[in-house]
Amino acid sequence: MRKSYKLPTLEESMANASKSDKEAFALKQFKDNVKDVLDRDKYDDYELRKWLIARSWDVKKASEMFRDSLKFRKRIGADTILQDYTIPEVIKKYMPGGLVGHDKDGSPLKIELYGTIDMKGIMYSAKTVDLEKSKVFMCEEIVADWKRQSEKLGKRVDGLTVIFDMADVGATTHLWRPGIQMYLRLVKILEDNYPEMMKNMFVINTPRIFPILYKLSRPLVTEEMRKKIHVLGADYLPTLLNYIDPENLPVAYGGTQTDPDGNPLCRMKICQGGKVPDSYFLKDKISTKDMTCVNVEAGSKHDVETIIENKDSILRWDFKTEKNDIDFGVYYKNGDELEEILPMERVNSHTVPENGSVNCDKAGTYVVVFDNTFSWFHGKTVYYTVEVIASDDSLNNELDEIAMKGTWEDIKKDIE
Repeated sequence: MRKSYKLPTLEESMANASKSDKEAFALKQFKDNVKDVLDRDKYDDYELRKWLIARSWDVKKASEMFRDSLKFRKRIGADTILQDYTIPEVIKKYMPGGLVGHDKDGSPLKIELYGTIDMKGIMYSAKTVDLEKSKVFMCEEIVADWKRQSEKLGKRVDGLTVIFDMADVGATTHLWRPGIQMYLRLVKILEDNYPEMMKNMFVINTPRIFPILYKLSRPLVTEEMRKKIHVLGADYLPTLLNYIDPENLPVAYGGTQTDPDGNPLCRMKICQGGKVPDSYFLKDKISTKDMTCVNVEAGSKHDVETIIENKDSILRWDFKTEKNDIDFGVYYKNGDELEEILPMERVNSHTVPENGSVNCDKAGTYVVVFDNTFSWFHGKTVYYTVEVIASDDSLNNELDEIAMKGTWEDIKKDIE
């Protein structure tokens, strides 16, 4: 009797295939899936592999990502944005960072100054579509630079090296949740539409609140991105010089590059950010729809009690008033006594919304106070949010240790 053989299934064949064979098969599937929208003059196999890498070689997810990106690019006008779009003045003047040169492979080098960003001011002064278009404009500048560098060096050049400087980052200005969400939204534009653009990110001058920022951003950073992020300690220069020649690194970061006038910060290339003047504010951008609204009668006050369960948590707030100012302060409730944490102060929250935060050195009840006792005739309508960003002692301790020696991959391995 003739012996019968059962042909292996596709899954069984792929399980026994080499890594290169699996990747080649995935690339073929991917090209078949998107062939109806694929411009082969723009996307060769090298470029198409980036979409698969960004989705861990999941063909279905990579195909969806590619199609979504084409729709986004059409909506935003990405193909002609360098010719058709002018970045608004407020973004040019106050969105910190800039391209300063190239790394040793010829890839563009960018310095991001996260500590000097006034995200609230920028969001109040620019439309979301302009923030998105400005991000795409920057990415398209990088793509154009790749072409120039490839011709100059006689090899394919791509990727972006970033020095992410967290000096001057503080809880008061950088834990405003809408600002963090918007910043990460802009980062996601890069990840979703320019896969594998980020080659290396070196995080330097990590602040005390780095663990909390990490907790807030972690869910929105992909696995592939995490592998490229290196958290360096105070002695970051030797690592940077492994990737970047001194002449491409500003003097302020240990290199030799300066502005023509000798400025070590290279201000002509790197926007230094800073507080956005109120004159730029678009009044329709200041929304109160997600805030609690209370009326504080003349001669009275309104207390908001919040329980802090873990010390080293952060208590933060946003508020605005209609028409008139109000006194504002923060206290710790110790039995029947109120210990002053933030002194009572008159604030013009009717003209510019207020936001801030305090580090809670001990657990217990904290009281946010809106005080209108100074007014004899006018009640005040207050819109506010008060929230707690809870600490995680074990996370704090481990991140403090890892940030001095390791990479984001170490963080992922040790924390998750």
